[in-house]
Amino acid sequence: MTRFPYDQFAKDYLQELLQPLGTIETSRKVSAEIREIDVYFAPTSPSTSDKLELGLLGKIASAPALIEPFRNAATITEIRSCLNKLFDIFAQIKRQTKVDHNRVAESELPRLWILSPTASESILEGFRTSQDLENWEVGVHFFGEYFRTAIVAIHQLPRIEETLWLRLLGKGRVQQQAIDELEALPQDNPLRAKAIDLLLSLKTTLEVNQNIDQEDRDLIMRLSPIYEQKLAEAKQEGIQEGIQEGLQAERRKVINNLLQFRFGTVDTELAGIIQPLLALAPEEFTPLLLQLSREELLDRFL
Repeated sequence: MTRFPYDQFAKDYLQELLQPLGTIETSRKVSAEIREIDVYFAPTSPSTSDKLELGLLGKIASAPALIEPFRNAATITEIRSCLNKLFDIFAQIKRQTKVDHNRVAESELPRLWILSPTASESILEGFRTSQDLENWEVGVHFFGEYFRTAIVAIHQLPRIEETLWLRLLGKGRVQQQAIDELEALPQDNPLRAKAIDLLLSLKTTLEVNQNIDQEDRDLIMRLSPIYEQKLAEAKQEGIQEGIQEGLQAERRKVINNLLQFRFGTVDTELAGIIQPLLALAPEEFTPLLLQLSREELLDRFL
């Protein structure tokens, strides 16, 4: 099927997760040929708790980054195209620094991160990649230092919490396992809620697409129970909200009736104390309405 639903999901997903950490652009245009970078990220602070929560993705976001996620394994041509975008950005930065009479250190240049669901040995060897296991997880393959590029082979990442937010961008079994882990996170985890909402949006997009394969169908089936649970929760919230609204309406009616019983009519001033009285339980507002004078009620609740 077309890559578009997954491309859009990956952009939206990375934007939602990285937004608290810095400035993020999606589909940033570069060069006269109008090539687009999927995600361009610039951190606003060197260290935050949000980065720690995002694990390996947060570590990637600790410095300026071009992030290019792929639904299918990145090909040689696609990787070269990503490198061209990176070099275009380097050229833009160089031109700007000349205008501003500044110099940019090599370490300040953005790094290209190619997120690929899988990466063959021939691809990794062909680009002469290497791993830095002292500082990075298995599955992160770096090009030569001055290329400032790395391929993240998502299928090679260890199944640990630190890699979860990248494995959700994987494919097949890797992604399904990551969804299992996502569901197991605490309900009040804000990243969990964001990721689930975006996955369900992807599910909806896939369902209306006529050209889907078995892998798409498997993903739809995996997300369907989550969707049903969300519907049930929304329905229950609606019921609870309806009950609360009903109780409030009933209390308002009781207060209005008591005011009419005491004072014959509910004028503008008396109507103004109904809302404050609603904050009290019936056993609290009933004796007040029966015992206090009009002036005492107005002084107390207006």
